[in-house]
Amino acid sequence: MFIDEAKIWIKAGDGGHGCMSFRREIYISKGGPDGGNGGKGGDVYLLAADDLDTLYEFAGKHHWKAKNGLPGEGSNCTGESADDLIIKVPVGTIVYDTDLDDLMLKDMNKPGMKICFCKGGKGGRGNKSFASAVNQAPRRTTKGDVGQERNIRMELKLIADVGLVGLPNAGKSTLISRCSAAKPKIANYPFTTLEPVLGIIELSGFRRFVMADIPGIIEGAHDGAGLGHDFLRHIERTRTIVHILDIDPPDNSDPVENYHSIRSELEKYSKVLADKKELVVINKADIDPEGDFIQDAIKRLGVKDVAVISAVTGQGLDELNEKLWTMVRD
Repeated sequence: MFIDEAKIWIKAGDGGHGCMSFRREIYISKGGPDGGNGGKGGDVYLLAADDLDTLYEFAGKHHWKAKNGLPGEGSNCTGESADDLIIKVPVGTIVYDTDLDDLMLKDMNKPGMKICFCKGGKGGRGNKSFASAVNQAPRRTTKGDVGQERNIRMELKLIADVGLVGLPNAGKSTLISRCSAAKPKIANYPFTTLEPVLGIIELSGFRRFVMADIPGIIEGAHDGAGLGHDFLRHIERTRTIVHILDIDPPDNSDPVENYHSIRSELEKYSKVLADKKELVVINKADIDPEGDFIQDAIKRLGVKDVAVISAVTGQGLDELNEKLWTMVRD
């Protein structure tokens, strides 16, 4: 299950309490304080892991707590410090503090990024640490400090080089399935794709880039219509937008008007999206062998860059991938 948002409570471990103890050993004429300090509580870290692509692990577990440090013991034994709690999250996870009005704490956008979000409490002092020349038998200890805690919200924004956008049934899933090993659901009805799908496009010369199939966007998506409102944010991470146009939409709508409708949704949602590099791809060229309708659509679109493909037959896919590689590298 693809889950791209989660709220959890995290808490670092408390420090162990200091120990009060006095030496009482045979053949030793004078004893003295020997209570050890408590151990430190474990910290809580978030680690950006590139082997995860969803926040599914947090769907059923909302409380994450590091272990407490152990208390000190006699014979000047310091309590053992607790291990840190390391929570793995997908690369591209943005962390917010819900107790601070959704203040953004960190964007975990690089693999291997490891950030401490809660510090463990320091261990308390045992009575040995209070011994002095004027107080040789102190009966004073301190408790361990309480570990920090936070209520955080995590929002995942997929990181991909190319993001496929377009109306439902435009052929995005077919395209990514033909170009990569991804296996999205493909069927002849709207909203077949209910969650983003990532695919790795392999080219000659050990070249590769990541393509994301974003669920279909419809008019009003920026206000929550359809599925687009939940997934528009994933396009913000992409370097290049590929706008898939169906030259024969099931509802007999005008492909050119559909293009401008989706462009309008992207602009209303975010200026970042509106300013991204874009390549318009006209799909299903196999049903217009003469190319008359395609040429008319290109003329009416009024955009500089247009590619023509057939995701079903494979027409133009190699040229498309090479073009996308060049755009991504630029």
